[in-house]
Amino acid sequence: MMIRKINALFAVALAADMMLGACAVTPGNPYPPVPPLQAEAMPKPPVTTTPLIWQPGHWNWDGSAYVWSPGEYVPSEGHSNQWMPGYWALVSGSWVWQPAHWL
Repeated sequence: MMIRKINALFAVALAADMMLGACAVTPGNPYPPVPPLQAEAMPKPPVTTTPLIWQPGHWNWDGSAYVWSPGEYVPSEGHSNQWMPGYWALVSGSWVWQPAHWL
């Protein structure tokens, strides 16, 4: 009788462990990977009195898909010369899109 109770408890514990294992969430990003950058020609900068810097084309996430934003010249004031493409980051347990930006 005691062995049956132990076997029953073992079976219940094993079943509970298997059910909890099925509920485990892996930390992998659930969103599709960011597509490769598109090749683009950098045109000559426009003639202007404002110093400009080339902002490369990059992918943006619109909530359901990636959307390509072509490169353009932007005022260089307030920007470093380092550009960071958009990426996914795990923030407080949730995946959050970090838009492309100047460092």
